[in-house]
Amino acid sequence: MTSHFTESTVEEAVREWTDGLAYAVLHGPEIAPGESAAERESFSDVLLMGRLSDAIERINPKVPDNARDEALRRVLRTETPNLLENNRRFHRMLVDGIDIEYQAYGRTVHDKVWLIDFAKPDNNDWLAVNQFSISEGKHTRRPDVIMFINGLPLVVIELKNAVDENATTKKAFDQLQTYKLQLPTLMTYNVCLVASDGITARIGTLTAGWDRFMPWRTTDGKEIASKGKPELQTIIQGVFEKERFLDLIQHFIVFEVDAGTIIKKMAGYHQFHAVNKAVDCTLRAVSPKGDRRDCSPENWLFHDLLATFSRS
Repeated sequence: MTSHFTESTVEEAVREWTDGLAYAVLHGPEIAPGESAAERESFSDVLLMGRLSDAIERINPKVPDNARDEALRRVLRTETPNLLENNRRFHRMLVDGIDIEYQAYGRTVHDKVWLIDFAKPDNNDWLAVNQFSISEGKHTRRPDVIMFINGLPLVVIELKNAVDENATTKKAFDQLQTYKLQLPTLMTYNVCLVASDGITARIGTLTAGWDRFMPWRTTDGKEIASKGKPELQTIIQGVFEKERFLDLIQHFIVFEVDAGTIIKKMAGYHQFHAVNKAVDCTLRAVSPKGDRRDCSPENWLFHDLLATFSRS
């Protein structure tokens, strides 16, 4: 590693990895308010409204305009002063759809508006933006990378420079905690957070402490990443591949309430892949032509699943 390794070097690597996953990649100042390609009116806007409106129309073509507009207003509405409660309510809309009703053919129709097309990943708008400046209250901050689906800022990635001994992954985590305090509107829409110094990397939720921010050790669920591979690359390619990320959002994030405190939990890599492997093996088992060779206890994911169950 040379002295030329900087935080911008890490940002550029993230841009390349997300581009490799078929995300569009943009530089924040290019779409900032006042620019020719601006995608928001103010630095206080955290949603890319054009992309969100287009996606809602594309995903819900049979829903009338007024009902889609009402769903959009609900996405924009902050209903409580509690960030975690707002995040929980948004996650419910994201996963379960937004219940709406409208008049059609002389009767009231009860329907849903979906913010994400979970069945068709490429029917969504995937975007990674670096240096996306946000102002809220007296604070202006510029998260290193934000990943959007359909204009919704679902992932915040904070990066530090591994060459600087004072710029650690833990420092990146601390910066994410600052964003929680100073940019609650942004964090209302957050699915997960990533902290990295460009080499080591951890992923977690809004409520996770440093001890609960964990590495993600496989890209495809078949092999553990080699020790020489940057952990950040494994997280980007392993979590944010389109189908896997939608699966994670839809099935592997839960909210619990403990003594009035909201706790947001996300499956680790071993749980995510082991559960999916178990489901796949079950489907093979009931199929007369199923191939069960990968379902043996020698398979590392299957072994991990057994270990997970044994601890539960």
